Amino acid sequence: MNRTKKQEELGVSYHIRPPYGLLNDPNGLVQFKGSYHVFYQWNPHGTIHETKSWGHVVSNDLVRWRTLPPALEPSEWYDKDGCYSGSAVIHGEELLLFYTGTVKQKEGDKKSYQCMASSIDGIHFTKKGPLFEHPPGYTRHVRDPKVWEDEDGLWWMVVGAQTEDMIGAVLVYSSKDLETWEARGPLMKEPLALGYMWECPDILLFPDKDILLFSPQGLEPEGDFYHNIFQSGYLSGHLDKDGLFEVGGSPFRELDRGFEFYAPQTFIDDKKRRLMFAWMGAMDPLVEQAVPTVQHSGWVHHLSLPRELILEGDRLIQKPVEELKQLRGNLSPAGATLEKMNLAELPSTESEIIVKWPEGCTEDFKLSLREEVVLFYETSRKRLTIERTAWYTGKRETRSVMLKETLSSLQFFLEATTMEVFVNEGKETFSLRYFTQKPSMKIKMDEQLFATPSVTIYPLNIPN
Repeated sequence: MNRTKKQEELGVSYHIRPPYGLLNDPNGLVQFKGSYHVFYQWNPHGTIHETKSWGHVVSNDLVRWRTLPPALEPSEWYDKDGCYSGSAVIHGEELLLFYTGTVKQKEGDKKSYQCMASSIDGIHFTKKGPLFEHPPGYTRHVRDPKVWEDEDGLWWMVVGAQTEDMIGAVLVYSSKDLETWEARGPLMKEPLALGYMWECPDILLFPDKDILLFSPQGLEPEGDFYHNIFQSGYLSGHLDKDGLFEVGGSPFRELDRGFEFYAPQTFIDDKKRRLMFAWMGAMDPLVEQAVPTVQHSGWVHHLSLPRELILEGDRLIQKPVEELKQLRGNLSPAGATLEKMNLAELPSTESEIIVKWPEGCTEDFKLSLREEVVLFYETSRKRLTIERTAWYTGKRETRSVMLKETLSSLQFFLEATTMEVFVNEGKETFSLRYFTQKPSMKIKMDEQLFATPSVTIYPLNIPN
């Protein structure tokens, strides 16, 4: 992706982000004719949530991304105020995009239409218009169509929705030809008390269990959970042949424990991997407009790194894709086992850090990164906490998780203003932005540990 000098100064170099304007949800994730296509919600006209188009990047290796012209832009009566989120499928030689067209009415209300567009080359798209009428019993907050084909050749669609009683839901549709759709009703027989709106639903089909991935809005904080403005997570269960999802025994689980992570979407590539991108990330409008990149260089937000999802029992494990190892440069001279865990300097603001405890961590510690982001671990509760400075208030803020297993590894992907942390080989993750006025490149462990972990540090080479 092409970047200006000003954009480089704020240090988002190997994540997918807009050249300017506002990015939000990942859309239409697909591998088409050998290339990975990632679309995303994009306002090219400013850094507020208006007039959304579909930004478009393409890659052969999930590492080096090339920017293409917008795939969808507001232009028709049914999407004149925004081409909102959706998905992609391959049908024969065509790439089909499914999206929500948005129309704002004079009285301030919105209308939404589930639409389709098609392409032969994966670059130029022809809009086909709305696919069906708005469902009765639901507000106009029906959006984010995700489409897939079952083993019998029947096509399915799920959309996020809100009942007229202000309860979040998912609606199901089916089609034999991708043009005529039959309404199947709600995904679940009984509504769940999980917020007032469900966005970005995704059905993940595994051999032994199925997963409903979605982003509920309106959850109240509860202990260490639900402290972001909106949440993203999943339920495990079983999707039957009639399109009904029966929830298993496990409760709703947040997918990421950090500050910025929302609207995840998945797809399956030709290696049979279930891959995921998410938006980093949803914020209160005042916090969003205070992000330093807005005033500094006219853009805001980026996507997460691509992650592979693996189901263990009823738990999703997230791992950075293997291709990201291509970014690694030569090991830092400080990248072997480190004396007393006092690291003098990072080799680069773009670094990968791997910390491992072969026998598991048995002592409390405090780990400081660039004198800004701090990790705390309490062994008695297996509680891991990440702390940063909130750029809007200037106050310190935290997110925490109770690990199910003893802490054995941490993997960090750092840039100058963003960080993704994989805990215990992806059993938990933290995603966050951070902004510091300090030029520090230090990593420091405040306590001297009896069992010193091994630490490996790679400088990451920025793709051209």
